[in-house]
Amino acid sequence: MTGQARLTFGQPLLLDGIEVTTLAVAMFALGEALYVASKGAEGAEDVIPVKGSVMMSKQDWKRSWKPWLRGTAIGFPIGSMPAGGADVASFMSYAVERRTAERPEEFGHGAIEGVAGPEAANNAAAAGTLVPLLTLGLPTTATAAIMLAGFQQFGLQPGPLLFATNPALVWGLISSLLVANLMLLVLNLPLIGLWVKLLTIPRHWLYAGIMVFATLGCIGVNPSTGELFMLLLFGVMAFVMRLLNYPIAPVVVGLILGPMAEQHLRRALSISQGDVLYLVESPLAAGLLICAAAALLVPMYLRWRGKGQVLSQMAGDED
Repeated sequence: MTGQARLTFGQPLLLDGIEVTTLAVAMFALGEALYVASKGAEGAEDVIPVKGSVMMSKQDWKRSWKPWLRGTAIGFPIGSMPAGGADVASFMSYAVERRTAERPEEFGHGAIEGVAGPEAANNAAAAGTLVPLLTLGLPTTATAAIMLAGFQQFGLQPGPLLFATNPALVWGLISSLLVANLMLLVLNLPLIGLWVKLLTIPRHWLYAGIMVFATLGCIGVNPSTGELFMLLLFGVMAFVMRLLNYPIAPVVVGLILGPMAEQHLRRALSISQGDVLYLVESPLAAGLLICAAAALLVPMYLRWRGKGQVLSQMAGDED
């Protein structure tokens, strides 16, 4: 409440906090490039050239339209959930298609249902992430977090009032998803051969170029040596997180939601004149805090319990 600087380490550059663009570029571009480079030839895969026609036959259309509908019905509601995501929707759709398939023996050997359903669920889940973003201002994926940062730079705060104050923006964004799907067909079908050839570019050239453009983009937003140092620091942090199998998206989401949560916390404490119990007097607020604590602690307990059972089983086997 006093306006005293915190966690700046004596650097004026940190008075305004950390740029979302710097963190996102470091996490998703620099860290990924370092991780792939560390694997060397271990992660190299053979590129299979595209042969024959890329257009779907009548049999393909006949076998695909039902998985498309089922995948859409599965993907959109899961994408709308704060705990959902495209990966969850894709795996659920694949499991459903495998159970309902007329030719289950083809799964794992190129069954078109195993591609049509999960891809439809993946696209539907990506569109579903706009529901919590536009209605609650809650980014559930890294992409939604970047979109939220873009909204904030233009002075827009996603939430229920956004539909009343900026309806043209909201409906224009929703309609752009339909246009984007049509453009995917226009671009991908004729140019699929070109996209496959891009995979033949040596990885050390490809990722070196990514790192160069990532650095140039960071300099373009904020030209300073301090920003480049933070880019390198967060890139190394992302590399270590990838090695230890930690998810990267929550870091970006936390950077965006953290200041917003702190701002509302200060506002609530100023209204209550410093009374912390004011935060849990409302049953709704107390229930949400309990759910948040459970979402954090229950997985930790289950993981600890699972490790304990494994250790006890190993001890029993040794006996």
